[in-house]
Amino acid sequence: MKIRQNIRHWAAKKALTTPVVGDVANDKLVDMHTSIFLNKADEDRREERREHLDDFFDATMDTYVAGLEAGFEEAKAREITHVQANFDFFNHGWTEMMEIPADELEEHYRRYESFFVDHGITIDDPLGDFRPAEGIADAPATPERLETPEYENALAGFADDVYVETDEGETVVGGDTEEPENVDPAAAPGLDEDEASA
Repeated sequence: MKIRQNIRHWAAKKALTTPVVGDVANDKLVDMHTSIFLNKADEDRREERREHLDDFFDATMDTYVAGLEAGFEEAKAREITHVQANFDFFNHGWTEMMEIPADELEEHYRRYESFFVDHGITIDDPLGDFRPAEGIADAPATPERLETPEYENALAGFADDVYVETDEGETVVGGDTEEPENVDPAAAPGLDEDEASA
């Protein structure tokens, strides 16, 4: 999958792994991700998906931290959560929100299979052990979109690794970029009130 990485992503990592500020960052990042992906959906479908996405992305923040704790670089830990989201979008037939086409889902799963197995995550159960005990809100599916999918927001051809586009426009394969020193968690998306990409 191709994702971006800049100082704001490093700040989000710092914020989510820092006591107290982590809760605030979590909520802001959930709001931001919900907004970004709802904007890819048809306007008349957005509100019916909002609560589901809020709950889903809240759970993936725990996945992200678990990925970091398992030793994944920031980009890979973040990619894991995006793969989870794409599993969920696929299961709902929300093809217009997918970042990768359906025929690449299995390859992404295999790249993180060990982590996914450890946490009970499958394509059919994207949250696995990270699913909250109280569950997450339901939302209507659009399975008809799977019959003739367009994947208008998906980037194909990046299933073999994580591809990180830096602020300088350089694409780094593997996600092993150096974390800047003295990152301020207040620069995380949402905490500084500026919009950013996921």
